[in-house]
Amino acid sequence: MTRAVNTAAIVGAGAAGLAAAIRLARTGVQVDLYEDKAELAAAGSGITLQGNALRVFDDLGIWESIRAKGFPFDGLTLRAPGPGAPVIAELPEVKTGGPHYPAGIGMHRPDLASIMVDAAVEAGARIHFGKTVTGLTQDERGVDLGTNGEQAGRYDVVIGADGLNSSVRSLLGIETAPVPNGMGIWRAFVPRPTEVMRTELYYGGPVFIAGYTPTSQDSLYAILVERAQDRTGVTSEQGRAIMIEESAAYQGPWNDIRESLAAGNAHVNYTQFTSHLVEGAWNRGRVVIIGDAAHSCPPTIAQGAAQSLEDALVLTELLLEHDSLDSSLWDEFHARRVPRASAVVDASRQLAQWQLDGNRDADPGVLIMGVAQTMAEPA
Repeated sequence: MTRAVNTAAIVGAGAAGLAAAIRLARTGVQVDLYEDKAELAAAGSGITLQGNALRVFDDLGIWESIRAKGFPFDGLTLRAPGPGAPVIAELPEVKTGGPHYPAGIGMHRPDLASIMVDAAVEAGARIHFGKTVTGLTQDERGVDLGTNGEQAGRYDVVIGADGLNSSVRSLLGIETAPVPNGMGIWRAFVPRPTEVMRTELYYGGPVFIAGYTPTSQDSLYAILVERAQDRTGVTSEQGRAIMIEESAAYQGPWNDIRESLAAGNAHVNYTQFTSHLVEGAWNRGRVVIIGDAAHSCPPTIAQGAAQSLEDALVLTELLLEHDSLDSSLWDEFHARRVPRASAVVDASRQLAQWQLDGNRDADPGVLIMGVAQTMAEPA
C-alpha cells in the first residue's frame, strides 16, 4: 500500500518532535528535524512523566532507557504546611499507562532529551541544530520549507513541534498564542532526601503549591508556585534565597531541600504559567502543529509532556496507516486528540484558578483523579 508520507520535516527537538522523528524514521520515512537552538541543552530541572507518557516511550522502544535514568513511583501525597508537614491525603495510584508501567516517573530533563535524540539519530533522522524556520510554501504535492532565510528542502508533510512560541504556528496564520494565567514557578534541582519516594504537593501557606518529585536515586526537583511576578534579572543566588524564604512554612523533606539551596550549588530557574488551545483544526494543508505549539496549560496535573507525546504517537500512526494526506486523516487525528488535550487544559486551568481565587471549598484531589482515570484510556 502507498503510504501518505515518504519525507517529513519536523520543527522542534522537544519531546513531541523527537517522538515523531523516532517513529517515522524507524519505518523508513526520510526525516529532517530542525531545531533553532545551537545544541542540545545540558542544563535543566526535572520533569514528571505519567503512565500514558511511559506507554508512548515503550512504543518508541526507549522505555527501558528512560526507566534506568529516572525514578519510577506510584501514587501522590498531599501535605499541609505547618509543623511536621502533616499528610492530608494519599491518593491511590492510577496507572494511566496500564498495569505494566508505574503511575509515573521523575527524571532530569536533559537525560530525557539525550535518550530521545540518540534514538532519533539511530533510527536515521537527520537533526539540524541552529535552524530557525522562516518560510513555508505548499501545494497539493508537498511543502517547501525555509530555514534561516534559505530553502531547506521539500517534504510531503511538515510537523510543527516547536513549542509555546511556535514559528510554524505563526507562519500558518494561527493567531492563538499562550496567555499568562497569573502564576509563576520556581524550580530547583537538588539532592534527594532519602524519604522522598514519589511526588508530594503542599497546598496552602505562603505560596499556592510547594512540591517535589524524585528524579533519580540521588536527585529531585522542587517547585514553588507563586503569584506571578517580574523576576527579570534575578540571579541564581537571589533565586535560591527567594526559594528558601518562600518555603520556610513547609517542613518534612523541605528542611533538607532548604539546606541544599543554602549550600549554593542548586540549579534554580523561574518561569510564568501560560495556557492556550488552538480551537478547530491544528493543520493547514500538509502542515500540522502538535505539542506545546497546539496546546499548553499550567503543570498542575503534570500531563503536558504526556499530551505532547500522545499527539506525536497518534499523528505518526495515521501518517503511516493512511495512503494520502486527505481530510479523513486529519479528521481522525483531530477527533482523537483535540477533546483529550482540551480536557487536560481545562482541568489544569481550573486547578490554577481555584488557587488564584483562594477557593477553600475546591477539592483538587478529586479533579486530579478524574483526569487520571480519563487518561488511562489509550489515546
